[in-house]
Amino acid sequence: LQKNHRNFNLKMYKITLPVALLIGNTAALKFIDPVHPCRRTTSGPQEGLVKTPLEPVNDLPDQWVWNDVNGTNYLTNLRNQHIPSYCGSCWAHAATSALSDRIKIARNAQWPDINIAPQVLISCSQDDGCHGGEAYNAFEWMNGNDITDETCSIYRARGHDNGEECSPIVMCENCSPGKKDCFTPDKYKVYRTEEYGKVAGEDKMMQEIYQRGPIACGIAVPDSLEDYTGGIYEDTTGNVDIVHDISVVGWGVEDGKKFWTVRNSWGTHWGENGLFRVVRGTNNIAIETDCAWATPKDTWSEPEFHISTEEEKAFTAPNSDVVPKAEEEAFLYKPGCRVEKATFEDGERPPEVHAWETNDDIPAEWDWRNVNGTNYVSWSKNQHIPVYCGSCWAQGTTSSLADRFNIMLGDQNPTPVALDAQTIINCRAGGSCEGGNPGGVYEFAFKEGIPDSSCEQYVAKDLDSSKCTDIDKCKDCTWPPCPEGETCQDKCWAVDYKHYYAKNYYSLRGAEKMKAEIYKNGPISCGIDATDKFEEYTGGIYSEHKLFAMINHEIAVVGYGKDKETGQEYWIGRNSWGTYWGEDGFFRMAAGKDGLGIENDCTAGIPSFDKPSQDVTYVN
Repeated sequence: LQKNHRNFNLKMYKITLPVALLIGNTAALKFIDPVHPCRRTTSGPQEGLVKTPLEPVNDLPDQWVWNDVNGTNYLTNLRNQHIPSYCGSCWAHAATSALSDRIKIARNAQWPDINIAPQVLISCSQDDGCHGGEAYNAFEWMNGNDITDETCSIYRARGHDNGEECSPIVMCENCSPGKKDCFTPDKYKVYRTEEYGKVAGEDKMMQEIYQRGPIACGIAVPDSLEDYTGGIYEDTTGNVDIVHDISVVGWGVEDGKKFWTVRNSWGTHWGENGLFRVVRGTNNIAIETDCAWATPKDTWSEPEFHISTEEEKAFTAPNSDVVPKAEEEAFLYKPGCRVEKATFEDGERPPEVHAWETNDDIPAEWDWRNVNGTNYVSWSKNQHIPVYCGSCWAQGTTSSLADRFNIMLGDQNPTPVALDAQTIINCRAGGSCEGGNPGGVYEFAFKEGIPDSSCEQYVAKDLDSSKCTDIDKCKDCTWPPCPEGETCQDKCWAVDYKHYYAKNYYSLRGAEKMKAEIYKNGPISCGIDATDKFEEYTGGIYSEHKLFAMINHEIAVVGYGKDKETGQEYWIGRNSWGTYWGEDGFFRMAAGKDGLGIENDCTAGIPSFDKPSQDVTYVN
């Protein structure tokens, strides 16, 4: 189990006494492979790279958790390493989530959240991919190599050990409709670590967390931890066999019992919204034995880009065979991923009073990415990877509704809310990868509720079956890592999940209604005419005159503003084409007749955690 170099043949493992003991401790576990645990401790020195040693701070607070520091949430998204199939990538998730959090801390939680891609580590670093690794090694690798964000390199639950070898496409990818191959973008942002090292012991861990942010730690996993549902966990078996990596995001005291607050990578349906608390100060489950940390290098104040070489751009990967629907199949004007007019099969269900029907003053400018210093906007997406999927209709709607939940919760969810577009595609709640109707998403949210993005990994594909079952809405999977060429869905099962509902849903159009709705309730989803010229947008206020805008694409509108020099009013839009497009995946669109139809057909929903009554109907 100590073997750690990349080309080691996994078939050559021998069942030695230590391995046999480990198998005996983990054989009954769902999430820890007894032969290849996801935390693989490296033999040899780990000296780190420390430029500025920490000076101890006196009188640390009794409570400190990075998702609520003076009302600000500095944590980034919570993931599930086990979907779409099992992968022993805990080490990569622990490292990238801790680093993403520290980037957010360094940037004072300002838009945009940067979610570092664990897939790059699983495919490209010298650890054993889905067969295990160590967070310290990931921090070290990111010091000497560039890494990208999740919209460049989406998680696939496969590494260099089972079918996803390192390549330019793994680093950053884009796919276009109807084209045979996916390709590497011309340029994209990159990130690295500045310093990294090891830390152990309660006091030193608290100093590191308090002064610089979350850390990654190895832990043992007793049976009872897999069954954890809440409270302060304390193992009574004495298990200290480190087999799993997590990130420690804070600490506290409850009824006199000290605890660590820990983020896992098993989805939000596990534990306390994906987190757990474990007793502190007694090295329970070996949590105070072996931890690692890293500081991010500032590559964002003056953005650092990787410029793709001709050799990198020549590297391609197979695309899907999905092409946009033809005119006779639903789109009235031209191929695209969104119907020309959003509709609701069962009619609209508006609130008693619309936002634009009140006499409230509406500010001249508003941006949900920065409201009194708080960013309420959920993470950016890329509908085009790992293969092309015409899911804009599902992306713009789920992102807008997720934003509204973040607003409703005051950005105080344990980690930011992000809703699952893949579940919407699986259940054909408005369409498929060939395109769809945004209205169907809100109707699904009203009737069933949408899970968050840790339930179904976005794979950019339709179901093989036309029937959406429970396992297609939220699932988990067990070991071993899935061999190349197989799907391993027989190792997965359905799990229950938190339902994010829309208690009302409705359409709107026109600048004044849009401004009132955005200001009062949050982002909305709107159709636009995505022209060839718009696809080439790189920044600024975009305008394009078209006599008739032919809506074919769905985006989210998160705010509006006015240029101080020209007086030009504009909409702030979020696309689903990755952060390498536009202004970190966003754009500014001219208000009025040169805005590609952005004011013509919009939809919105009111968030709720309570399932709405299905008896009352409102039909406009």
